[in-house]
Amino acid sequence: MTHWFHRNPLKATAPVSFNYYGMITGPAASKICNDLRSSRTRLLELFTDLSCNPETMKNAADLYFSLLQGFINSLGDSTQESKLRYVQSFKWTDTLQGHVPSAQQDAVFELISMGFNVALWYTKYASRLAGKENITEDEAKEVHRSLKIAAGIFKHLKESHIPKLLTPAEKGQDLEARLIDAYVIQCQAEAQEVTIARAIELQHAPGLIAALAYETASFYQRADHTLSSLEPAYSAKWRKYLHLKMCFYTAYVSPSNPTVYTEAEALCKEYGETKGPGPTAKPSGHLFFRKLGSLVKNTLDKCQRENGFIYFQKIPTEAPQLELKANYGLVEPVPFEFPPMSAHWTPEALAAFDLTKRPKDDSVKPKPEEEVKPVKEPDIKPQKDTGCSVS
Repeated sequence: MTHWFHRNPLKATAPVSFNYYGMITGPAASKICNDLRSSRTRLLELFTDLSCNPETMKNAADLYFSLLQGFINSLGDSTQESKLRYVQSFKWTDTLQGHVPSAQQDAVFELISMGFNVALWYTKYASRLAGKENITEDEAKEVHRSLKIAAGIFKHLKESHIPKLLTPAEKGQDLEARLIDAYVIQCQAEAQEVTIARAIELQHAPGLIAALAYETASFYQRADHTLSSLEPAYSAKWRKYLHLKMCFYTAYVSPSNPTVYTEAEALCKEYGETKGPGPTAKPSGHLFFRKLGSLVKNTLDKCQRENGFIYFQKIPTEAPQLELKANYGLVEPVPFEFPPMSAHWTPEALAAFDLTKRPKDDSVKPKPEEEVKPVKEPDIKPQKDTGCSVS
């Protein structure tokens, strides 16, 4: 299984010091702020660390999120908001819209934005593994699991936390419902690619493989339609990828129809020439695509050859209708929940944050038009014969 996945850039963020001079009146509060600062810095570093694995990422994310919960929820009552929710301003860029960030003075915005980046990390980790030429069965399972985890995080953010924001996302921003939906559907579709590859390897029934391929193509089509109303300047490249994968898996379902493969081949070239967020790649030279044409042709030739020499069955003028409703192998997101509040948050620690001593100018919101430096992601060299670099 050698696959290629399109990836949008990571979200970038401005540094946060968590320094509240004058407002902190005790060592417990001071320790929480120091831990928040160090755990946030550590988590941001891991996003671009190629040696990071899912266990390390989960531990680092859980540490930061458990500390951040004290800025969001009241002690002992998750339905009441913390008095600290609106103390700190956070700035984050969007994956599609360049380096000008959105800014909100809301800890929920930070929770969602950092959670979004954690989900993106899982997709990029899966992409690195899936791009290997000789991927093992355990690695394929890790790809499958990581994509389902990412889908679960995106879904949880949309359903449980984004509705809590006081400032709704604008068109084309990451936290807009359409973009979240597109990320969820794409993760599900890519996880099903792993299922299909495994089904082919184990020589499962053609009807089962065709049904899975059809459902996967439908997923990619849905994701493409979800993005249809966005500006082409920043969505065109992503949509080319989704359309390409739709045609690719439709070709699995209709191997006797060369027009679908021809369309996918044309989309490969168009994707490589389309400007926009994401990696620079030439999928037509990638092993996953080069194998498709020969697979389709060799399978058809084998059937025709064996029928002409052995079976002598009459070839129908139209291909038989396959049962394209898959009952097995469909991917669902792994349910996700943020960790509970850290044990460091005690009544004494919370009381040590005295909002009456907060400087008056501390509540002034920053200018959202200020640029935030983009995340410098590692330059992943293409694996032998893969023909693309995965960001």
